[in-house]
Amino acid sequence: MTGLLVEGASGIATLAGGLRRGGAQGDAAVVSGGALAVACWGGVVLAAGAADDVSRQLASRGLPINAFRRFDARGGLITPGLVDAHTHLLFAGTREGEWQLRVRGAGYLEVLAAGGGILSTVAATRAASDAELLAGGRTRLAQMLANGTTTAEAKSGYGLDVTTELRLLELVGRLGREGPIELVPTFLGAHAVPAEFRDRPGAAAAAPVAAGPAGTDGSDAYVAQVVDEQLPAVVRQGIARFCDVFCEQGVFSADQSRRILRAAAGLGLGLRIHADELAPSGGAELAAELGCVSADHLAAASEEGVAALARAAEAGTPAVATLLPATSWFLGKGHFAPARRFIDAGIPVALATDLNPGTSPTLSLPLVMSIACVEMGLTPAEALAAVTINAAHSLGLGAQIGSIEPGKQADLVVWNVPTLEQIPYWLGAHLARTVIKRGVIVSERG
Repeated sequence: MTGLLVEGASGIATLAGGLRRGGAQGDAAVVSGGALAVACWGGVVLAAGAADDVSRQLASRGLPINAFRRFDARGGLITPGLVDAHTHLLFAGTREGEWQLRVRGAGYLEVLAAGGGILSTVAATRAASDAELLAGGRTRLAQMLANGTTTAEAKSGYGLDVTTELRLLELVGRLGREGPIELVPTFLGAHAVPAEFRDRPGAAAAAPVAAGPAGTDGSDAYVAQVVDEQLPAVVRQGIARFCDVFCEQGVFSADQSRRILRAAAGLGLGLRIHADELAPSGGAELAAELGCVSADHLAAASEEGVAALARAAEAGTPAVATLLPATSWFLGKGHFAPARRFIDAGIPVALATDLNPGTSPTLSLPLVMSIACVEMGLTPAEALAAVTINAAHSLGLGAQIGSIEPGKQADLVVWNVPTLEQIPYWLGAHLARTVIKRGVIVSERG
């Protein structure tokens, strides 16, 4: 039996119709009223909508209703499976001690300069065994699944050397094969300048506060290693689909980021970018220039950067603005990415957890939706589009996942609430009653 018929829903937020931007960001394409159903066969959606119409479509295909397992949604809302488009899934150790540093006034880059932050996680991750990293990854994925996530991007970036970056990507690939969450591997060798490079002469210091005395940050030497050694090895390995870079003052400049991303594109990898998280860095402009599928963070994008992203979207080559409100909230900045500015400019907006041990230790996209609604002014429908169809497009998967449409992958969530507005309304609640991946029930709450 390869069929699943989900019946008895209060509504179906199909998100049908493609990438959302501008005024369409809030169009969840909800079907409601009367008896509703979603029919899945062979891992894909056959039909969705009024139950009578679904039954007729099945009959026209010669599929008897008794060929389907029938599942009662019990008045819950059905949505596409959630897509977490920005995570740092694999790491060792935790960094709760940094809370106290921040309480005493230390900034993100000051923590990094003191050998903490990303570099402390790098040290712990390099020292961890494969078994330890896999166990942590499986635990986090199980909680993400229980919160409705069916697809997630997973970055390397806590190795910062050839051996460990390849090891992290290999483990991501292994977890993806295990499932049920589908993983999209991203190479993030340019996440920070590792400790062993910080005392090497660099052609230009990125920022003394993060790297040490001017001219000794080693960032140029490390960029050369990423381009000349890490990227070719990653491409030979054949697991990563994307290359990402942390374009930020004190990390990698726009020129350094351009060099890495151009090299990655030349080797056939898709492009993503951490852009303008803490200060305007030229990251948004670079995303538009290079055709990145996603520009992430954007809490401090310049007006020029917003305009560049708007032009790219209007030209049909959008870089999805993937916003990470849980990070801004956890850092206590009180300053969030201007989501309404992006929407008004016609830039498609996605949301993601930025799951990581230092600045966003969250596994819940519904919680991210809540923060986006409260702090960024998104409507619940806009937030739902941001974690489904737009997030799927930010991963280059908009034709396969992110909406409930015939022929697309049957990734569904049945929520323990009747309306989409209640998903972000109940702060931190566990509302994903049933999660379906490729037409198979993979998670159920009692």
